[in-house]
Amino acid sequence: MLKKIRRQMRKAWWLIKYFGFNALLDLFTHEPHEPIIIKCINNKVNATPYLLRLLLHAIDLGHVRGIHCSDGEFIVINAHGNEVRIKYDNGYYVINGYRFKMIRRPFIDSFLSEDYHDVNMRNKIIIDVGAYIGDSAIYFALKGARRVIAIEPHPGAYTEMLDNIKLNNLEGVIVPVNAGLASRPGKICIENIGVETTSGAYHGSGDCPNTVPAVTLSELISRFSINVNDAVLKMDCEGCEFDIILNDYEHVRLFRELIFEYHSYVVNKPVDDILRVLDRDYKCKVRGDKNGGIMHCIRK
Repeated sequence: MLKKIRRQMRKAWWLIKYFGFNALLDLFTHEPHEPIIIKCINNKVNATPYLLRLLLHAIDLGHVRGIHCSDGEFIVINAHGNEVRIKYDNGYYVINGYRFKMIRRPFIDSFLSEDYHDVNMRNKIIIDVGAYIGDSAIYFALKGARRVIAIEPHPGAYTEMLDNIKLNNLEGVIVPVNAGLASRPGKICIENIGVETTSGAYHGSGDCPNTVPAVTLSELISRFSINVNDAVLKMDCEGCEFDIILNDYEHVRLFRELIFEYHSYVVNKPVDDILRVLDRDYKCKVRGDKNGGIMHCIRK
């Protein structure tokens, strides 16, 4: 309890430091998505309490080097020293000029932590497994990807992704697929959870009341005529990476480059299981611990 109180006090201090005492009052006197105006030195920025809380959370995680304001936007210096421009505008959250119906926790991973920073995406095809509401797919488009095959099993997240693709006129770049990646054809069970919490849920193969099709790497390569030597396989599927790497390695190994989050704690399997397999063909860099993290692998 004491640790939690200290953390909240630290966040309050950061808020006052960057935006003044009135911003702290706004946080507690307005609804989460109610428009507020933040006074930032000689600038005014349209925001919401929800956006402020996300920024404070990113600061607390160490993914923000600094924040200032210019031209009516928050200018956030992210973990890699890059500028990320953020504001709330006429009911939409705007990140680097791209509009979102809503930004959620994974926005921090894509744009502030920049988990995929080390991958050269320019003119590449990205298979984005676990695309959620399209935040990672739009990040890949921003970084110059030629095409993004965005795989998302959860119907609510998928619908929101469709809205975000349309909002940014990216229909010609991002190809949405409402399915779950698996090592064999079949069905993926969808837990009865909301969009906000699905980013932490593992949707595994099975037969249950709520399902979507399971799609395999072989199907995706064939359906979208993917040149695997010019493609990147990205996975953030809360545990499906173990199924794919351990049970469909013959197709995984076709890709020159992989980047994925591993979730050992979700499937209760040691990360060494997939490292031993990948070591046959890839040189991998791991950021994380035995429970979870990010692995970036390039074929030897």
